[in-house]
Amino acid sequence: MKLKEKISIDELDGKRFQIRLVEPVPTNEKKAVITHYLHNIDNGVSKHFKKDALKYIKEYIQYQEEENNLTLVYEDALQQLLFEVNDVPFPTPENYKFKFIDLFAGVGGFRLAMQNLGGKCVFTSEWDKDAQKTYRANFGEVPFGDITKEETKKFIPDGFDILCAGFPCQAFSIAGKRGGFEDTRGTLFFDVAEIIKRKRPKAIFLENVKGLRNHNGGKTLATILNVLRNDLDYFVPDPQIINAKDFGVPQQRERIYIVGFRKDQGIREFEYPKPLKKIAKFADVKEKKVPATKYFLSTQYVQTLINHKERHENKGNGFGYAIIPDNGIANSIVVGGMGRERNLVIDHRITDFTPTTHIKGTVNREGIRKMTPREWARLQGFPDKYVIPVADASAYKQFGNSVAVPAIQATAEKILKRINTENAKRK
Repeated sequence: MKLKEKISIDELDGKRFQIRLVEPVPTNEKKAVITHYLHNIDNGVSKHFKKDALKYIKEYIQYQEEENNLTLVYEDALQQLLFEVNDVPFPTPENYKFKFIDLFAGVGGFRLAMQNLGGKCVFTSEWDKDAQKTYRANFGEVPFGDITKEETKKFIPDGFDILCAGFPCQAFSIAGKRGGFEDTRGTLFFDVAEIIKRKRPKAIFLENVKGLRNHNGGKTLATILNVLRNDLDYFVPDPQIINAKDFGVPQQRERIYIVGFRKDQGIREFEYPKPLKKIAKFADVKEKKVPATKYFLSTQYVQTLINHKERHENKGNGFGYAIIPDNGIANSIVVGGMGRERNLVIDHRITDFTPTTHIKGTVNREGIRKMTPREWARLQGFPDKYVIPVADASAYKQFGNSVAVPAIQATAEKILKRINTENAKRK
């Protein structure tokens, strides 16, 4: 679909419409409802969004009852909204094999993996505004916001197959201050559990930081498993620690995966994916051209990092910057702290040492630089056609919080295989 083409919505709700004033632009919640409806207009899920979607659309269009005098006036804002639903790098598949929902979606790592396997997303939620912007730019869909609110939960349709949730890392992350269920974000798992209880999907696929395994002496994970196994009556095999480096990306990133199946599916065993034999290296994701000067460190900052590392080494804690060689594997990319400094690289291709507004002092002559947001995206398995529409600071945050797409996809493939195998036995 080309931008210059006009999109007719004159058959919506079986009536004829004439688009009128479309300003101000709809709120994100309204955009979420409309884009979810348009993505599902050809399947049964659309009826779940139809009432509210048509109500919101009618705020921007007017009836034209005279069939012989029908004129459609397309205003830019609504035209752009409709255009963005389909003209995106990763449109919803036309011939899907299963349906899933994407909770705490971030920038769509789960969605990308599931769509690669033929899945259709029928609901997504993400509260961060910048992440919503990135999600929309790539999938043409505006995520719903706060999943703890009932007005958001009411839009979750019935009949989807898999619930995906990378519930917030901040509450359990070993990279920062530890929280738990007493932390506000920690209780979000129970919102996930409530949705599972209401909707009863065939399978669930949860992802969290490795630190969840031992958090609060193991009580946090034990509580989660108890809720899933006993309160919700799902078969949940022992969780697995999965490392992104074992699935085609050069990043040491261990995360805990929790998989579960509704017991009436008849599934009583599950095998997580085996690591790939070939290990990728940083050179596989390195920028082909020399990055902008702003990514290179100043001589002064390099010296500061050296001094900082020496102080910590003298204390015996080994904390400090790290330089990743081209044939090496990146440390886990994380948000905050020394996240970027733990993944510095040397790029001798730089020839422009002119100071920029982003660098205080002279540019270092060794070619030491930060990885670019695109390199972080590649470390998480996002293809290069994935659009990054936000500033660097937001991009680092988004990819640092994301799931590793190849590892998610490998595990999801195993989930689908078990479901399909059991379904085949019943036929």
